[in-house]
Amino acid sequence: MQVKVISTNSGKFAEISKFFEGLDVQLEMQKLELLEIQADTLEAVVSRKLASVEESVGNCLVDDSGLFIDALSGFPGVYSSYVYRTIGVNGICKLMRGVENRSAHFECLFGFRINGRDYFFKGECTGEITDNPRGSGGFGFDPIFVPEGYSQTFAELPIEEKNRISHRGRALQHLRKFLENLLEKS
Repeated sequence: MQVKVISTNSGKFAEISKFFEGLDVQLEMQKLELLEIQADTLEAVVSRKLASVEESVGNCLVDDSGLFIDALSGFPGVYSSYVYRTIGVNGICKLMRGVENRSAHFECLFGFRINGRDYFFKGECTGEITDNPRGSGGFGFDPIFVPEGYSQTFAELPIEEKNRISHRGRALQHLRKFLENLLEKS
């Protein structure tokens, strides 16, 4: 089975690829600029992204993720990509200076189109925001997010461990189970 991963982020593609190892699925990264609407939910953003992919692309996978910080009323949330590009991890650290409640969570939603039908898979990971960025791995807000039960940021964890516990990893675990069942039936 061929699946096009619609993304311009090679780090994200590498994480996704690990989850498909051992399955009869060939992934191809396709760099398409999709319309990314500003909406209140990941569901609305991912649904619109998936709808903007031409049917001729075939089986495809799109996603959106957000970092939701409790003390900032869920900000940056669905605007995480924009916030990362404009103020980055240091800007978030500045906003969090002096804030005691450091709790936050990441959410990821994948939209998967196969044979003309759309399916959605969600994952979540709770944790805390650090005072300063740490680590050189990962991408985005990984250097300032410590998952619950850990002392290292996502950027400090080995990719295999991050993939196992992250919001994206959890969503991909649901997607992998779906694909295993689908491939078993065919």
